[in-house]
Amino acid sequence: MLRLARAALYTVIPAELLLAVLLVSGVSLPAPVLLLAEAVVLGVLALEAATAVRLYRAARGQGSDRRSALLSTVDRLLPVTVRKVMEFELKGMASLVLWVARRRHGVPQGATAVPYSREQSTTILIMLFVMVVETVGIDLLLVALDVPAPVRVTVLMLDLYGIGFGLAFAAACVTRPHVVTGDELRVRFGAYFDLRIPRELISSVRVARNYNETGMIQVSDGRLSVAVGSQTNVVVELAEPITVTRPLGRRETVTSVRFFADTPSMVRLQGA
Repeated sequence: MLRLARAALYTVIPAELLLAVLLVSGVSLPAPVLLLAEAVVLGVLALEAATAVRLYRAARGQGSDRRSALLSTVDRLLPVTVRKVMEFELKGMASLVLWVARRRHGVPQGATAVPYSREQSTTILIMLFVMVVETVGIDLLLVALDVPAPVRVTVLMLDLYGIGFGLAFAAACVTRPHVVTGDELRVRFGAYFDLRIPRELISSVRVARNYNETGMIQVSDGRLSVAVGSQTNVVVELAEPITVTRPLGRRETVTSVRFFADTPSMVRLQGA
């Protein structure tokens, strides 16, 4: 039943989005098609609800409290990759609100915020500008070619989503800096990565520049790198291994952490 619920969810959500796009585009769909679509959606919702109730009751029957049972139900009903993607979207939207309000996330009073977005800000602005120009240009081209409205609206929505994604990415990197407190070093990358390292596990912190990182968040031979623009400039050596969770949920064990900071000395002065 769990597999059926997941399969139904993955099938119906894209179909419902397509139906919404068609309706927004002004496409007149036959009433039987609309009724059938809504009936299918209601059936899937009923299946999801029934599956969730069964999972919740099973967890409660095994002795879990209500909160643990609810979390367990969500974990089993939604794969970790889907949950992570949904989490990224929610954090991205929240970051936009924080950006407009000129506030930062997770920086308590007395803590040191260590920004890392300056190095990539110019690239992001250029990318957003190109995306806006592309969106306008493609829409004008589709109008000139007399492309049907459903296709135009679909393309426009995808382009606008891309612009929104770029804005959310930039906002998350600005509003979620690295953080140094008396208890821990928090290494982050926007809404996609968040690692808390207790101070007692840090054996050394040093500035060491590397311009050849191969990805934003990579783990190789027990070394984690959180790069910006293929660069890292702070290295944290650990007294013992720690477990990190990569953006899509995969867990790795590392003994050192490399990351980028706009002003690496801020970490060095406050480090171990």
